[in-house]
This record gives sequence, C-alpha cells and structure tokens, in this order.
Amino acid sequence: MIMNNVKGADLIYDWNEVGDKPSYPKGVLVVDETLRDGLQSPSVRHPSIEEKLEILHLMRHLQIDAADLGLCGAGERFKQDVIRLAREIVDHKMNIQPQSAARTLEVDIAPIVDASEAAGIPIEACVFLGSSPIRQFAEGWELDKLLELTESSVRFAIDHGLPVMFVTEDTTRAQPEHLRQIYSIAMRAGAQRLCVSDTVGHATQQGTRNLIRFVKKLVGEVNPEVGIDWHGHKDRGLDIVNTLAAIEAGATRVHACALGIGERSGNTPMELMLVNLNLLGIGRRDLTRLPEYCRVTSRACDVAIPPNYPVVGADAFRTATGVHAAAVVKALHMENEWLADRVYCGVPASMVGREQGIEIGPMSGEHNVRFFLAVHSIDATPTAVPIILEAAKNSNRMLEEDEVRRIVSGMS
Repeated sequence: MIMNNVKGADLIYDWNEVGDKPSYPKGVLVVDETLRDGLQSPSVRHPSIEEKLEILHLMRHLQIDAADLGLCGAGERFKQDVIRLAREIVDHKMNIQPQSAARTLEVDIAPIVDASEAAGIPIEACVFLGSSPIRQFAEGWELDKLLELTESSVRFAIDHGLPVMFVTEDTTRAQPEHLRQIYSIAMRAGAQRLCVSDTVGHATQQGTRNLIRFVKKLVGEVNPEVGIDWHGHKDRGLDIVNTLAAIEAGATRVHACALGIGERSGNTPMELMLVNLNLLGIGRRDLTRLPEYCRVTSRACDVAIPPNYPVVGADAFRTATGVHAAAVVKALHMENEWLADRVYCGVPASMVGREQGIEIGPMSGEHNVRFFLAVHSIDATPTAVPIILEAAKNSNRMLEEDEVRRIVSGMS
C-alpha cells in the first residue's frame, strides 16, 4: 500500500507514456518454442521426457497458449515424446494447444497425424518452408516448386484433421510478391494461421512493422479469419523490441523460448517477453513461477543463467551499493513494500515472486550491514556494524553470511 495517500503516478514520471506511443491490443497469444526450436541450439543438453513434462507443467502455470512439443518427423524418439507430452495436456486438461513442426513433406506431416491420433487431441502442424531469394538460390528452388509444396502439404494436413500454421522461414528477407503467392495458396488450402519468421534475426522494428502490416493486408484480402504469428530471433539483439513491434502492427500470436535458447544466438526470451507484456498491459499472466520455469529449463538443458541476467538472474534484484541499499531500506522502514520494490528497480521483484536483496561489499554503507543482520537474524551490538563494514571495505567481493557470523562471534 502507498503511504500518506501518495499515488504511484506521483512518484514515477513515466516518459514511456508521453507523446505518440504504440497502441497494443490486449490478449495476445503466446507460443512456447522451448521444446522444439530451443533444443536446436548446438550447446544444450536434450532433456529427458520427465524434464520435458516438468517444463510443460510450468508452461501451464504461466498460462502459455500453445507449445511446440517437437519434430515428430525427426525420428521415433521425438515422435514418442510428442505423444507423451500431448497426452499430458489431455490428461491434465491443460489449456495449451499442442504443436509439432514439419517440413512441407508428407513424410514429416504423417508422424504428426499418428501422434495426434495416439494422444487423442488435434496437434497443430507448423509446416515450414524457406521463402527468401537467398535461401531459394542456395537450395536451387524455383518458386513454382515452393507453391506446389505449400498447397500439397497444407491440404494433406487439413485432410487428416490437423490444424495448420503455415510458416515461411526467413520471411524478413523474402520478396513481397513471393510471400503474396505462397501465403495466398496456404490460406486457400486451409491454413488457419500464418507465421512470419525472422529466422536469422535480420529485422529492425521498422522492418517488422512493414512486414506484419503487409501480411495483415493480405490476410484481409484472402481470409480475415486467419491469425498472424511472429517468430523472432536475437542475432542483432532486437528480439523483444521486434516482438512488440509485431504486436503493434497486427500479430495476434508471438513465439519465444525459455532463456532465449535456440540456434546461433537464440530465440526471443520467454521470461523477458512475458514480463514486458504484463508491464505494457498486453498480458495479465501470473508470473510468480517464472523464475522456477527458467531454473528448471536451465537444469534440464544444462544452460547457465548469468548472474546479471534480467528478471531471473541472481543479481536481478540484489544490490550491495550503499546509496541504493539506503533507499530500499528507508522504504521498508516505512512499511511500504510497493515503494521498496520500485525505488531502485524498473521491474517489481514481486511480479515474478522474488524479493529485493541487500548484500555487504566494498561499496556498501551502514544500511547494508543493519539490513543484512536483520534479514539473517544475526544478533550483534551496535559496535559490530562499523567492524563488519570495515571488513567489507577491505574485501574485493561480497561477504558471505558465515563470514559475517564469524566477525560477530569473534567480538563476544
């Protein structure tokens, strides 16, 4: 609660709300690609099915709308994992649309049909096709062949009872006329969604807006009921801003992976995307288990979370600087948790089930020491505070709890 009738708007002047600003729709859908595109990273360990199930249940807690469960066509092992995960969705009545990616080949799509029947739930076929001139040149593809593959693959999936999202790879470097022809055929063949992919992380915000607006106009001309997905990569570090630009321009569903894992530099990070969606009022998901989702994925895929990683890193809500700690402590002494969570933090720790942390180090002050002692229930006389602080000033790192206890016990 804000104390003394002071409102949040009185304490934070939000330049983000000044002048012309993007208009974001509410209720954008989210696809989790962790168990498919995320696992295409050369550096990850492939999780066991038990670990995949644990990640799936955490997706449910985060209110993820759809999840790519894997490439059924990659082999029997992958197909069986998709079946097991899809059955888990059915058994636990999860509100998650299961997906499986496939090339525009019947040999890839047929295993999805089998998995869907075995699991007892329609699995969305994410049928993908390279679309850019550079990809066509490297592969020796002609446009007529791409159009033929588009129509035959979508019709095959539809005829076998699968919902279809048609995915154009490298869309952000594709020619408009080629996209017009490919997407038009896909929609007329029955695709319910189109996925615009920044496969190599090429796009800027302006490029993303231009492309999504182009696709939105085309959808309006051919079949306004078709949804538009955005799938981004972070080769240029523009993943989050491009995702927001795509939503602003008309994308109705966006993709991400836990910890941003994936090929090369990876995909849009799910945890950062969800936090930004909530902060911008686009989403209203309960994110208190977001750190757990990231920890489980980190362990399952053997991917380390850097200490300074936003939101879920060890240092994300931790300070050892005297002036920062003083402001947080003063807010807590006012019994104003709202203030303490924001005075030195752009993302409230409470949003993701975490708390502000204050440590003791070379740049600390007395507030750090007093707060640390109270939090760790360490009884110390007032004379202990300057001694602990002096030890911190002479150190080249943070003091550990056992070190502080030894200093205090040595004075008794």
